[in-house]
Amino acid sequence: MNLLSNSSFQKLQSGLDAANLRNQVLANNIANVDTPYFKRSDVSFESLLQKEMNGVKTTLPGKRTDPRHFEIGPSSNIPGISVNTDESSAMNNNGNNVDVEREMSLLAENQLRYNSYVQSVTEQIKIMRAAVEGR
Repeated sequence: MNLLSNSSFQKLQSGLDAANLRNQVLANNIANVDTPYFKRSDVSFESLLQKEMNGVKTTLPGKRTDPRHFEIGPSSNIPGISVNTDESSAMNNNGNNVDVEREMSLLAENQLRYNSYVQSVTEQIKIMRAAVEGR
């Protein structure tokens, strides 16, 4: 029995993956701030997850004890992480569209988001541990 396989834990894990990928993409944008014709990239996950969660009806899901069982109730689909490149704008005369100040603020925001995901995962693990140990 896998205790950490519920949908909220999987969403947090996907959020951590997205924050990790976003950190790499933002670091790449910053590293190429002076590269001619470089176009910045961005990671989409939270908006896709919010759309997925808004589309789910608030009914109770059925418990699946076997992967061959049908899903009953709302599905717990977690959207994929996508990297998008902004080809439409240019900040400099060399065709580059990276604004280093914006990228640094996005990096700081991403670090806060990553820390909150880690804290949430830690709390879920503590809850599971308390349940297993019977405290």
